[in-house]
Amino acid sequence: MGGVTGFSGNRRVPPPVNEPVKGYAPGSAERASLLARVRQMAGERIEIPLVIGGERITTGETAHATNPCAHREILADWHKARPEDVARAVRAARDAHQEWANWSWEDRAAVFLRAAELLATTWRDTLNAATMLGQSKTAHQAEIDAACELIDFFRFNVAFAQELYGEQPLSTQAMWNQLDYRPLEGFVYAVTPFNFTAIAGNLPASAALMGNTVIWKPASSAMLSAWYVMRLLEEAGLPPGVINFVPGEPKPISDQLLAHPDLAGVHFTGSTGVFNSMWETIGSNMGRYRSYPRIVGETGGKDFILAHPSADPQALAVGMVRGAFEYQGQKCSAASRVYVPKSLWPDVKARVVAMMEQIRQGDVRDLRNFVGAVIDERSFTKISGYLEDARRNATIVHGGGADRTAGWFIEPTLVETTDPSYRLMCEEIFGPVLTAYAYDDAKWEETLQVIDRTSSYALTGAVFANDRRAVKQAAVALRNAAGNFYINDKPTGAVVGQQPFGGARGSGTNDKAGSKLNLMRWVSPRAIKETFVPPTTFEYPFMQEDPRGDEGF
Repeated sequence: MGGVTGFSGNRRVPPPVNEPVKGYAPGSAERASLLARVRQMAGERIEIPLVIGGERITTGETAHATNPCAHREILADWHKARPEDVARAVRAARDAHQEWANWSWEDRAAVFLRAAELLATTWRDTLNAATMLGQSKTAHQAEIDAACELIDFFRFNVAFAQELYGEQPLSTQAMWNQLDYRPLEGFVYAVTPFNFTAIAGNLPASAALMGNTVIWKPASSAMLSAWYVMRLLEEAGLPPGVINFVPGEPKPISDQLLAHPDLAGVHFTGSTGVFNSMWETIGSNMGRYRSYPRIVGETGGKDFILAHPSADPQALAVGMVRGAFEYQGQKCSAASRVYVPKSLWPDVKARVVAMMEQIRQGDVRDLRNFVGAVIDERSFTKISGYLEDARRNATIVHGGGADRTAGWFIEPTLVETTDPSYRLMCEEIFGPVLTAYAYDDAKWEETLQVIDRTSSYALTGAVFANDRRAVKQAAVALRNAAGNFYINDKPTGAVVGQQPFGGARGSGTNDKAGSKLNLMRWVSPRAIKETFVPPTTFEYPFMQEDPRGDEGF
């Protein structure tokens, strides 16, 4: 590896701007280009190897990446890491660390700025198509994720890093004080989810930007897009060994890496149960690590929408439909429970049902469809179980269908319950199921308390109200119930640089992806004091003899 050298001066990165979202309207050139790439990739069956130290490794132990909308379609055969491959990835990360950590931060930044521009241009269709085919995202959902959000992560993280490196302590004429933002000592283990290609790219990349080397285990159900993210970073100039692509069975890989003395950090997005287990494993291994590992996680959610009697019924209904059903409810931030005053509920329910009747569901390659399939059979089975429970113990207002014939299709479903403690109001479902509870208008303040104590999660939430006093009440009462709180908007769609994302309680460590706060976790500051003219005697003035004989006693 070798960075660009010979520069003097305080270099400034380009000011970040959020990537514009393409519309893919009928007749547009962008629509034709994307659909051509989708058709091409759907007709391929590629092989996905491990990438360790820049070398492609095939193990012979393979699994399939399939299309959730057409689960008999195999998109790729991906190789699973063996214990010796995991050990090799640790060595590759260690070997790459010394040089990468000592590159100027501007040279590291250049890799990710180039990746952003490649993704904005020549790679856009590829990442979007891979996300559509492999993760069942519509063209719009793929565009705002795999293209725009990942571009934003790359560009804004560079700008945030520049801000962070610019924060320096006070100095005087006699001394120069500095902060050296060192990368962590060891490797970072990045574990990424299926539901956002942008998160899959950002978790390893944000740590690498700050000088760390990374072992990346992508989700098995999002292997196609993860592979193309890895290839994008390589084309952008990422040196070998900085990010090592290690797909495979999660438990044995995690057990091996979490026990390694060189573990410096974990960057995780996934289920609360898995994250808790990883934290427990790290805690039991504390005696063997070289340093305390940084543990950063974004986990589950049971995200709410709350309506005040003053809410606009149409805005509320649109927030419910978009917030709950876009991407089949498989966003960590998706609305899953809604509290509506009884005075508004009949009107709001009718509006929501009218919209749901217009929703088209099917293969995302048909751009007329609003929703596709859930990610896999396991998810399909779990959500189907919740629908059966709703049939027995609540009221299915609309939807409730499930069809696995061609793909893993769960119909967008609105459930009504008279019990605010009903399990569909409390448990994370991760599917297109929204459960509503109609509360007495006079019990607004009591309902605020119900929302706060119902779930162990605290990721996102929204309040709809035109009464400003009600907005203030909700913001105060629910201050700890959501790390991202929305007023008169759906609880999804956080934008990098605008709404830093993350929740607390059972929803994670709230280190706010898309902000400088996240990058701070991947550095270990060293304070440096340089004294220009050091003292040459150990004595202080107070120690000198007083000629008046006043020696203090």
